[in-house]
Amino acid sequence: MPLPADMPEFSAPQLLGIMLPSANTVVEPVTTAILRGLGITPLFTRFAKRGASDPSPDQHDLDALLAAADLLADARPAAIILAAGKGAVIGLMHDRALADAIQHRTGIVATTPALALPVALSALGVSRIALIGPHDRGYNLRAARGLAEAGIETVAEESLGLSDNLAFASIGPDAIAAQARRAAAAPGVQAIVAWNTNCAAAPLAGALEAELGLPVLDATSLGIWAGLGAACIAARPDPAWGRLFAIDPPAVVIAPPPGKTRSA
Repeated sequence: MPLPADMPEFSAPQLLGIMLPSANTVVEPVTTAILRGLGITPLFTRFAKRGASDPSPDQHDLDALLAAADLLADARPAAIILAAGKGAVIGLMHDRALADAIQHRTGIVATTPALALPVALSALGVSRIALIGPHDRGYNLRAARGLAEAGIETVAEESLGLSDNLAFASIGPDAIAAQARRAAAAPGVQAIVAWNTNCAAAPLAGALEAELGLPVLDATSLGIWAGLGAACIAARPDPAWGRLFAIDPPAVVIAPPPGKTRSA
C-alpha cells in the first residue's frame, strides 16, 4: 500500500523519560515545544500529587517515583527526568538519592531541576537569585534555605500565595512577567529563577532576558537541559527558549552503577 505523499520519513528518535506530578498540565506541552524538531521524543508518566497537601512534605515518595521510573524504563529512554522542584524545598540530597536509586534500579541516568540549577548558575557565573512562582512566601523561603546548601543566595522572592497544585497552571504570562520584573528590580539579583514546573514561565524566558538583561531560568527548562546532558544528547533547543540552552550541559548526575551502562 503506498504511503501518503506528505508523510514524513520515520526514523527512530532519541528518547527522554519524564516523571511529572499528576495535576501538572504544563510540563507536557512545554517540553514537547522545547524539543520540537530535534529528533527527541519525550515520554511522560505521572505520580500522585493532588490539591494543596503533600503526604510526605519532607521527603520524596520514593516508592511512587521508582514505580513511575520503572514504567519509563520499559521504553529504554536515554535519561529520566523528575519534572518537579521539590528537591529545593526538602534538600538537594534527596534528589541526589532519588537519582541514585533510579540509576541502580533501571540502569538509566536520572536528574532533576534542583540538581541542574547550581550547575547552570555556576556556568552563567552567578550565585544570587530571585525566586518567583505561584506558591506562598513560606514555600519560597523554604526553597531558598534548601538552595543555600548548594551555595545559591536568594536575595528576593515573588510569590502569589497559591497552594493547590492544579491552580498553578492558571497563572498567565502577564502575571509571570510582572513577577520577573519586580524581582529583577531588587538589589543584587543576578538571575531570575521560576521555580514551579506547573507554571508556564519557560516560553517567556528569552523575551524576559532581552528585556531585563538577566538570565531567566525555568524549572521545566532546567530539567530538560540537565536531561540532555545526562543522556549525552548533542541537540540543543532554539535560543528563543533562553540563554540556558546556549550552555552545553554537563552530566549533572552520578556515574552509572557498576555493571550498568547508559541506554542508547
